[in-house]
Amino acid sequence: MQCVSFDVFRTLGMPDTRYIKPSEMFRHKDEIAAADWVLFPQYWQLGGIVFGLKGRIFPSLSSYLIGHDKVEMTRAFQMVAPQHVPWTLIEPNTPAGAERIWSQISPPFVAKLPKAARGQGVWLIRNRQEWDAYRARTDRLYVQEYLPIDRDLRIIVVGEQLLGGFWRMQGVDGFHNNLSQGGRVDSETPLPLTALALVRRLARALEINHAGFDIAMVDGYPYVLEFNRLFGNTGLPGMDKQVSAAILEYLRGQDHSGDPTDPMAPTPHLPVAV
Repeated sequence: MQCVSFDVFRTLGMPDTRYIKPSEMFRHKDEIAAADWVLFPQYWQLGGIVFGLKGRIFPSLSSYLIGHDKVEMTRAFQMVAPQHVPWTLIEPNTPAGAERIWSQISPPFVAKLPKAARGQGVWLIRNRQEWDAYRARTDRLYVQEYLPIDRDLRIIVVGEQLLGGFWRMQGVDGFHNNLSQGGRVDSETPLPLTALALVRRLARALEINHAGFDIAMVDGYPYVLEFNRLFGNTGLPGMDKQVSAAILEYLRGQDHSGDPTDPMAPTPHLPVAV
């Protein structure tokens, strides 16, 4: 199995894998076309590789297209599991669109930039001044109800496995749970089975095969917030090696299986209590 990678760090040590700088894609067209798998292309490369060269990519095309934009992501979640999506309002950033949102939802509520990641571009809106400040940063308005939580879950999917996950405890700002924004890891508290079941359902239905899903639990009920196609591996010791092994297992399985296996085995690859 010959692979081409456009992300040296996420495929470091993988056998039979040739790293190519994304900017050198056109110079290595023949090599890319001959590869069994093209790993971690950048978003701007998808058209040429998937449709031009008919290349097989990992992560999946669904992981890219849905994960690229919170608006598209939320619409996909609403189609598959609407009862597990927080109340969300999406409008163009026009006076009429802003007024429609402001008249429907009362502060505090959460406002996000559609293409931000790692906890950036997320604000708790408590008054009109903060609402106006948010509007000055975006051309699309993306607002969700404020859930009464002080932690959330990061659950990791790779290939056809749930590798496990952990709780992310709220940081000192009293709002953000992301580790890059000051959140803390709790790897001792068991992962709720309802959250794992929801992630399996979403990953299977949407064909997501490399993602860190963020799940909020409210009175034992899971809500999906988003997923990150390029997630960090710092939450659990040794996760980087487990991710690499799961990627290889998935790629080899796809090459040797005539029929796709059931994505998301019924039992997580790691124990529920990580």
